[in-house]
Amino acid sequence: MESNQFSRRKFSRLLLMASGMTLVANQFGRNSFAVDENQEKNILFPDLGLNIKLEGTPRKIALAWSADSICTVAFPVAQSKGFFSKHNLDVNFIDFAGSVDQMLETMSTGKADGASGMALRWLKPLQQGFDVKLVAGLHSGCLHLLTSDKGSIKHLTDLKGKTIGVGDIGGPAKNFFSMRFKEIGIDPEKDVNWRQFPSDILPLALKRQAIQAAGLDDPLAYLFQQEHHLVSIDSNMSGDWAKIACCVIGLRGSLLRKDPMVGKALTQAILEAGQWIYYNKQEAVEIFKPYAPKATVKQLADILETEGIHQQVVGNILKKNVIFYAQQLKQINVFPLSMDVNAYANKVTEDIFAL
Repeated sequence: MESNQFSRRKFSRLLLMASGMTLVANQFGRNSFAVDENQEKNILFPDLGLNIKLEGTPRKIALAWSADSICTVAFPVAQSKGFFSKHNLDVNFIDFAGSVDQMLETMSTGKADGASGMALRWLKPLQQGFDVKLVAGLHSGCLHLLTSDKGSIKHLTDLKGKTIGVGDIGGPAKNFFSMRFKEIGIDPEKDVNWRQFPSDILPLALKRQAIQAAGLDDPLAYLFQQEHHLVSIDSNMSGDWAKIACCVIGLRGSLLRKDPMVGKALTQAILEAGQWIYYNKQEAVEIFKPYAPKATVKQLADILETEGIHQQVVGNILKKNVIFYAQQLKQINVFPLSMDVNAYANKVTEDIFAL
């Protein structure tokens, strides 16, 4: 059975790559879709099913995103390389700078059809009953715990009794590294101190020893390492977390109920773009570069190399990811201990390709 599943997935992936090469070659030249065969053998992307191309006039879609986040590079790549148009989608981007609650409300009320963001920013607000469903995980890895490359802090255990700075005391970095401390028997509330600073001040706080480590996400985490001689001593590419989705795609529930094929086509296009990125990182970051003027193309490419951009998840695996998150968040009191994590995961996820 496992062999059959591998063969089916491999065939689907090769078919996707072939169709992607044809699509891109037709528009941009024969060598636009370069593939490293040795890399390809070790990657199992999810089975996205048969290609969906919507009939009629292109379906207008509004996608909310944070334009300066390299984590959502699949959005502009899907636009630039024709993956949206391949599925007959006319996509408009909304650069969203508000809170996660506001973004989820924007989708719930139909002002946006979908969005992408960090799972650890979305999971708690989704408890409030927003009409939004998680349909896919885009990649793993993008959170780092940084400290001075000349200091004595080398491991998580060295931070017991120390102070860690974060940009948001209720944000992903604080919650993720709290879970990591809990895993090794350090109480993240009693044994570690947390201080909130504006993110761009964290390197200065480290230099002045107001904190001994800083929790940040990319691209700032990578850029600060380069500019301020910092090192990452832990990240969500550590251990089992390397296989857990860091950033997710959410779609408005009413879209999935009324027009599930549009939801499928949109998800398929974004994930296909993500798979293309894995094999074409250099070109992908050149497409993204206008959204990140402070970073060089090389820096952006280096960031993608450190992230699990091959780690896409859908369906039951996505649900298991959410259950895992919920179980860990219960341990640090973000979710109540009484929460039924299976019921929660069933409520906030949708097996998009089973609709």
